[in-house]
Amino acid sequence: MRLLVLQHCPVTPVGLVGDVAMSRGAQITALFPHHGDALPESLEDMDGLIVLGGPMHAAHDAGYPAFQGILSLIRACYTESIPVLGLCLGAQLIARAFGGRVYPFGGLEVGYPPVFLTEAGQSDPLFQGMAAKQHVMQMHEDTFDLPAEAVLLMQNDRCRNQVFRVGANIYGIQAHPEVTLADARNFPRDCWAAMSRHCGEEAEAVEVRVLKEIDRHFASGAAFCGLMTDRWLDLVADRGAGARNIGRPQAKIASAC
Repeated sequence: MRLLVLQHCPVTPVGLVGDVAMSRGAQITALFPHHGDALPESLEDMDGLIVLGGPMHAAHDAGYPAFQGILSLIRACYTESIPVLGLCLGAQLIARAFGGRVYPFGGLEVGYPPVFLTEAGQSDPLFQGMAAKQHVMQMHEDTFDLPAEAVLLMQNDRCRNQVFRVGANIYGIQAHPEVTLADARNFPRDCWAAMSRHCGEEAEAVEVRVLKEIDRHFASGAAFCGLMTDRWLDLVADRGAGARNIGRPQAKIASAC
C-alpha cells in the first residue's frame, strides 16, 4: 500500500502511525507542503493520505497558502474513496474541507485528558470493541464545528468534537495518538509559545503535570494508536486492492475554492 503523508513541521512526524504502517509493508512518501514540496496533481500513486499536526492555525491561509491545495486534496480523496487520516491540525483541515468552521476555543488542551466513545464510535470499524474511555495525547488551542455530514465518534467536556468520520473512510482525530514517548515528553517545550500564552506563570507546573500524565497513560495511548491505525490501514488495503482490480482512477485534483 502506498501512503502519502503531509507533514507541517519537523516536530510533528508520523511517529507511531508510521511505525505500524511500515510494519505492514507500506511505502510512505512524506511531503512538507509549507517548505516547498508540491502536492500531487493526481491520485494515481496514492492508496491512503495522512495529514499530520502542526502549530499553525487551520484557517490561516495568508500565512500558509498550501492549505488551499491540501483542502482540495482531501476532497478529491473523498470523491475517489481514498482513506484519509487527519491528526490534530489534520483533523481541523478535514473539518474545514467539508464546511466546518475552525477557531480558537479559548484555552489549551494539553496532556492526556479522558475522551469518550460516542454510541456511533462504539460501533465504528476503527474503534469497536475498545474501552469507552481513552487517554490520548493532546496539544491544541483550536477546535472546530462538525461538518454537516460528519459522524461524531469521540468527545470530551473540554472540546466536544474529538474524533469524527466523513463518509466511510475519512477520519479526523483532534488528538496526537501518533506521538512517540520522546515526542510526547518534548511537546510542552516544542509548543512553549502556546504554553506560555495560555498558562502564563503556571506553564512550568503544567509541564510537570503533563510529564506525569505521560508516565501514566503513554502505554495505553500507544495501544489505542496501534489498533486504530491497523484498522485504518485495513481500509487502505481494501481500497488499494479494489483499485488495482478495476484499474486505478486517473482523477485530477480540483482547484481550491
